[in-house]
Amino acid sequence: MTSKYEQKDCELIAHLLRRASFGAGKEAIELCAENGYSKTVQELLYPSNTNSMPLDLIRRHHPEQSAGFESAGTACNWLYNIVTTNDPLTEKIVLFWHNIFATGYSKVTIGKVLFDQLKMFKLYGMGNFKNLLIKLSQDPAMIHWLDNHDNHKGAINENYGRELLELFSMGVGNYSEDDIKECSRAFTGWTLQNLEYSKELAIRNSIWPYGKISWRYQYNEKDHDNNTKTFLGETGNFNGEDIIEIICKQPATANFLSRHLYNFFVADEPPVPQWPYIPPKDPKAIEILSKAYFESNYDIKHMLNVLFNSNFFKSDNCRYAKIKSRVDMVAGIIRLTKEFESPKTEILERNFQMIFMGQELLNPPSVEGWHQGTEWINTGSLTERLNFASQQITNISNPGTKSIIQNIIKENQEINDPKQIINHCLEELGYINLSEVTLNVLNEFIYLDNKSKKTTEKNIMNLLKLIVSAPEFQKV
Repeated sequence: MTSKYEQKDCELIAHLLRRASFGAGKEAIELCAENGYSKTVQELLYPSNTNSMPLDLIRRHHPEQSAGFESAGTACNWLYNIVTTNDPLTEKIVLFWHNIFATGYSKVTIGKVLFDQLKMFKLYGMGNFKNLLIKLSQDPAMIHWLDNHDNHKGAINENYGRELLELFSMGVGNYSEDDIKECSRAFTGWTLQNLEYSKELAIRNSIWPYGKISWRYQYNEKDHDNNTKTFLGETGNFNGEDIIEIICKQPATANFLSRHLYNFFVADEPPVPQWPYIPPKDPKAIEILSKAYFESNYDIKHMLNVLFNSNFFKSDNCRYAKIKSRVDMVAGIIRLTKEFESPKTEILERNFQMIFMGQELLNPPSVEGWHQGTEWINTGSLTERLNFASQQITNISNPGTKSIIQNIIKENQEINDPKQIINHCLEELGYINLSEVTLNVLNEFIYLDNKSKKTTEKNIMNLLKLIVSAPEFQKV
C-alpha cells in the first residue's frame, strides 16, 4: 500500500462514505482519513459546502426540466444534484424519505409537485420528526397521492390517516381501526389550493393556467371536524398537529423510525409488512437509536450522529452487509468517474439505465416504496448493473476514469507484482475489500492478460471492469 494512512482507517472511512454518501475515490477517502472519523461524521452532518450543479445552468441546457411537467426531466434534475453535490448525506436522506413517504408520478402526474416535495425533504429531513410529519401532511403531492383533499367533515377518507400510522410513523399492531378513523377526522380540511380551475368547463386538477403546477396547501376550517376525538387513549378536540404530537410520543414510533434508519444505513431488514412478525436483526441497536430519538426531542440528525458513531455501525460485520440500490449503483459510479462536471444530454440515458435496473425516481411501485435487500437484484437487473458499471469505469472520456487509470499506471510503472496492482485498483475505486475467491480470480486474470509484464492502460481498464463486476461491488 502506497498511502501514508492506515489501511484500517481508510477502510472505515470508505464504509462511512458508502453508507452516508454515494461512495468516494481514494483521494477523498484519504483526505477524510487525515481529518479523522469523528470529524468526517460531523462534516457530513454539518457540511461547510453544500453546493451542487447550479439549477440555472441545468435548465439552460435542459428546458424540459424548467417546465416541470413530466417525470423524467424532474428525475434527471434530482440526479444532477445527487451526482454533483458536496452535501451527499442530505441527498441520501431525501432518498431515504422518498422511499418511506413514497409518492409517485403515476398519480400526481406533474414533476414540479414532486420536486417541491423533494425540496421539503431537503429542508426538514434531518430536523425534528414532528415538524417533518406536519410538513408532509401539508405537502400537495402527498395530499393528492393519498386523497386527503377528499377527506371531509362528515365523510372521511381514511387513506392518509391509515398510511400515516401504518407506513409513516408507527407500524401495524400499534393502533386500532378506530384510531385510524379518529386520525382521519383530525385531518379533515387539510386540502389544496387551485384544486379546481374552471367550474364552467368542469375541469378539475388542470395544469393550465395555474392548477396542479402551483398547488399549495390550504386549511379549510369550514370542512374541519371540530368535534371531540379519542386517539391512542387521549381525548380532545384534536387537529392534525395534535395527532402528530401524540404519534411522536409513542415508543412504537421511536422503534419504527429507528428500524427504518437501521435498514437504510446499517443492514438490510425484511420488507416493512413483515416487521410485526419478524424481530429486528439487532434489537440493541434499535434500543440505542430509540433512546437517541427521545433524548433529542425527536431529532433525526442526532439519531444519525449516534448511528454513525456507534459500534454496531463501525463493526466489520456491518461492512458489505447491504446490497446497493440502483440509485447507489448509478450515482456511485458517476461520482467516481466525474461524468457530469457540466450538463450533458447523457443524463437522460443514465436515468433510463437506472429505470432499466428497476428503480424509477419519483415513481415508486406502491405506497410501500421499493423493497430493498436481495429484491434489488434479479437476472435482468444484474445484467444491466454489470454492463453499466463496466462501461462507465472504462470510458476514458470521463475525467474521473482517466485520472484513476493514470494514477494506477504511475504507481505501477516498475512493479510486476499482480497483488500490488490489484490493491492499487481497489484503493482508487474506494478502498474496496474483496474476498479471497475474487482476489484469486483477479490474480489469474493478470497473469493471463499481462504476458509482457508491463502495466498498460488496456490491462488496467480490463482489471477495473472485472472489479466493478465482482459480487462485492454490488454491496455497500
